[in-house]
Amino acid sequence: MAQARFRVSGRVQGVGFRAWTRNQALALGLHGWARNLADGDVEVVAAGTPDALDALAARLLQGPVTARVDRLDRQAHDAPVPAGFLTG
Repeated sequence: MAQARFRVSGRVQGVGFRAWTRNQALALGLHGWARNLADGDVEVVAAGTPDALDALAARLLQGPVTARVDRLDRQAHDAPVPAGFLTG
């Protein structure tokens, strides 16, 4: 199982981004979490197949219609990831 940590920058807080991300991740068979960061970014950690992580990255670049994604950073992640998909 592969894991990745994404940092999404832009207008991504207060626009339903975390809930949208949860729906996208679950549809792709991923588990992990999405949370707001103090600087206005959203952090997403996900685990699953490499193809599903690539698909999530592509979807995060688009974001929901209410958001504006300016930047997406991706790095490897190797800490435990909970089952399901949490938002907080």
